Amino acid sequence: MVAVGSAAVLGELLAGFFSPSLSPVTAVGGAVVDAVPPGVKDWAITVFGTADKAALLVGIALVMALAAAPAGVLGYHKRFAGTALIGLFGMVGLAAVLTRAQASANAAVLAVLTAVAAVLLLRFLVRRLQDWDAGRTPAPAAVPAGGAPSARRRFLQALAGGAAFTAAGGLLAGAWRGAAAIASEARSRVALPVPASPAPAIPAAAEAKVDGLQPLVTPNKDFYRIDTALAVPAVDPATWVLKVTGLVDREVELTFADLLAKPLTERHTTIACVSNNVGGDLIGNARWLGWPVRELLALAGPLADADMVLSKSADGWTAGTPLEVLGDGRDALLAVAMNGEPLPLEHGFPVRLVVPGLYGYVSATKWVTELKVTRFADDAAYWTPRGWSERGPIKTSSRIDVPRNGRPVKAGTVVFGGVAWAQHTGIGKVELRLNRGPWQQAHLAEGISVDTWYQWKLGVELTEGQYEVQVRATDLAGQVQDERSRPVVPDGATGLHTIRVDVTP
Repeated sequence: MVAVGSAAVLGELLAGFFSPSLSPVTAVGGAVVDAVPPGVKDWAITVFGTADKAALLVGIALVMALAAAPAGVLGYHKRFAGTALIGLFGMVGLAAVLTRAQASANAAVLAVLTAVAAVLLLRFLVRRLQDWDAGRTPAPAAVPAGGAPSARRRFLQALAGGAAFTAAGGLLAGAWRGAAAIASEARSRVALPVPASPAPAIPAAAEAKVDGLQPLVTPNKDFYRIDTALAVPAVDPATWVLKVTGLVDREVELTFADLLAKPLTERHTTIACVSNNVGGDLIGNARWLGWPVRELLALAGPLADADMVLSKSADGWTAGTPLEVLGDGRDALLAVAMNGEPLPLEHGFPVRLVVPGLYGYVSATKWVTELKVTRFADDAAYWTPRGWSERGPIKTSSRIDVPRNGRPVKAGTVVFGGVAWAQHTGIGKVELRLNRGPWQQAHLAEGISVDTWYQWKLGVELTEGQYEVQVRATDLAGQVQDERSRPVVPDGATGLHTIRVDVTP
């Protein structure tokens, strides 16, 4: 386990120099993400939330350890058996690298070198252990005086050194590669232009002013992250190019400098993950700066029979967005900034898509590198063959943030508060009910726009006891949110967010 762990860490450290966007471990992790059934992905997001990638890395480490242990046993008794087993896993790593969108010669060589290093380290440690065992045999004449303790010391020193390297190198590699140092430095040099169309000021009445309520604008550090990239792609804005291809009159290429020179638009927009369960937190509201996608598509001139734009990420992930949504006047942006600063690395730096009204799996491509104008009949995005619908409009929904589910509260006036959203339509009313009684209309704060969530609050006099509390929203078109309880697959969850409140004297 020490041999394989040390080799894997060595591969991660070398990848920081020679293949920042892809290492053997992240390649295997990406292949696992692509291969597991959609139900397993849903389970992982439900259980681990935004820590799903950390959980996957821990799982990979455990699998590596379980595979390395028998390789060590075999290597002790039969020299080439352990080598063969490690070589087999090395081939798996190489195959995973070659299937990734970021595959390169450097990444492939690193996969091979990692396997070779594991074999050499295993042979070294096995020899040290065999020397120790030889010193403990009943034939003392075969071993110099004091040979056994010396051999034992050498073995334990080698083992401890390898373990220390694995632990320290793993922490260093995680900090180094997790920070995506190259892209981080480039990001720090980006000077954002002044928006040609600034975001409207947030109305003073948009804040419901309830203690414990989620902020109206989600800070970048707290914004949810759900994607298939095990390691954040390190994209250099100096070499980034966005291509518009497919069913167009003319193909277009756009550099980062070209994009920053365009008249940029700034808007507050709420985006949500389709895996967000009723009452979940895989949703956030931010101020985005970017160039309207419709203007870029107008330069390319989509053909009359096109109905979909297949956007591609630097890590190979794809999303299929209805063409009409990108051209119907909503503020769908090629975003370069989030809440007044260049996009964070994990949220798509240097450029991502933000499309109001659609779940992220069909719109919010991070690290975007290509827009292929095509048809739903001809192309399928990443999630569609995995059981999700082709089109994913965000469903009207609402959430209770205060008080927390199951938390005791004092009898008297209990203030409930939360958020509601109906992207690109707007919220007209929020209601609350207790123990399946009549609906009571809450105070609805003023919205920033129809593309953001709204805060709400309601004070209710409660006596001692236990209460079931539910919330529902009605959009500005008069459509009440779907009360039927349905799972996230295939196009988003529905139902009423329900909490339990224990009122004490």
